[in-house]
Order: sequence, then structure tokens, then C-alpha cells
Amino acid sequence: MEHPTVPRHEALDAAQRVPTPADLDTLSRQLGRPARDVVEIGARCVCGNPLVATTAPRLASGIPFPTTFYLTHPVITSAVSRLEAAGAMAEMTERLGRDEDLASAYTAAHHDYLAARQAIGARTGVGPVPEIDGVSAGGMPTRVKCLHVLVGHSLAAGPGVNPLGDEAIAGIAEWWTAEKCRCGGAWDTEAPVPDRDRSRHVRTQAEDPAAKKARRAAARQAGAQQDAAGEPGTAPAGGRP
Repeated sequence: MEHPTVPRHEALDAAQRVPTPADLDTLSRQLGRPARDVVEIGARCVCGNPLVATTAPRLASGIPFPTTFYLTHPVITSAVSRLEAAGAMAEMTERLGRDEDLASAYTAAHHDYLAARQAIGARTGVGPVPEIDGVSAGGMPTRVKCLHVLVGHSLAAGPGVNPLGDEAIAGIAEWWTAEKCRCGGAWDTEAPVPDRDRSRHVRTQAEDPAAKKARRAAARQAGAQQDAAGEPGTAPAGGRP
């Protein structure tokens, strides 16, 4: 079966997708860290604030990044976390195994995600990222492992593309709907824009690869020695991988 080479639909037109300096500041405040490698805005609130950051498929550091649509709005992310905590992901994955129509639509969403990433890479000058060819996000196409990814995709693509993302959006209607702005008080609009990234991803990737490899090897060796000696204890700083 052939699949589309461009997204079937995008929620925003080309002009609306362009991130402004104010958008980047808002994203950083929403995330509590500097927004990195944002090439477009995937979806916006009715008031215009970003809901989804479209991230380059290859980060400026050179690292491939498969999560193209990154959900940023605190109200939505918190609401989706409630669904995850309630067991929605396991229930959705179970249904995928027995509902052929749902599984087929979810597979189509997977291909749409890949096509969207390819198109974004092309139009923003990032180009192809062969390391993540065929790899989408969120567990697609066979399971659900991150509802935030699926909701981000649904918001960026528009309804009717990702069935489980759409279902999750319907499931958070008590806390957020597309028709009503919930930005007031969701983040501190007067706070300084974060300028230091303390995320685990950046901390680990900033380390020299050879030093990281040596540190992990030392931790494994120390753990093995403790196991052999039957001694309780913990691995050195950094822990086991």
C-alpha cells in the first residue's frame, strides 16, 4: 500500500507556523527551559499562543530527534498525564490488538507522522535524517506508549488523522478544549525567559562521548564487583545505564 509523502492536512497555514521571538519566549516559559531547535509552531490556542512546538528532526547538536510534534501547553500536558495515569495507554494498546479498523487508522497515522517529518525537514532546510527513517513516535504503529505525542500530532495535523490522539483530546475536554483559551495562569508570563537547559537529555548529550562511555563502564565494573563480593551498595555517581 502506498502512503502519502506529504501530510494530509496541517492545522496551521504556512504563515501561522512561523515561530516569532515571542513564541519562542512563550515556549521556553511553558517548558521551564530554553526551547531548542524549534522550526515551526505545530498548533496554536485560539488566543494565538503555541500549543505544540515542531522540532527539527535533527537537533543542532547533530542528534536525530524523532519527536517532531512536542506538546508544550501546561494545561494540556497535565490533562493528558491524568489520562495516562488512569490507564488509557494500556487500554488503547489492547484495543489495537483486536480492532482491525482502529489498527489500520493508527498505522496510517504513523505514516502521516513520517511524511510530516520529511516535509518539515525539507522545507526548513534540515534535510533527511536516515537514522530515524521508519521510526515515528508515541509507540506508533503497534502500541501506545506516550499520549502526549499522539495529542501533539493530532493538534498539529488536525482531526481525523490520528484516531487515538483525537480520542485523547476528547478525553481531556473537562480541562481543555480547542474552542476555549486556558492560557491564563498556566505559566508565569512575567518570569525571566529560561536561559539554561537543565533537562536530562541535554546534560547527558553535553558530556564527552568517550568520558560517558568510560564512566558507564566503570559503574558496571563496580556493580559487578559488589555483586561478586555480595556487598550491598550503590554504583558510583552517574549510576548504571
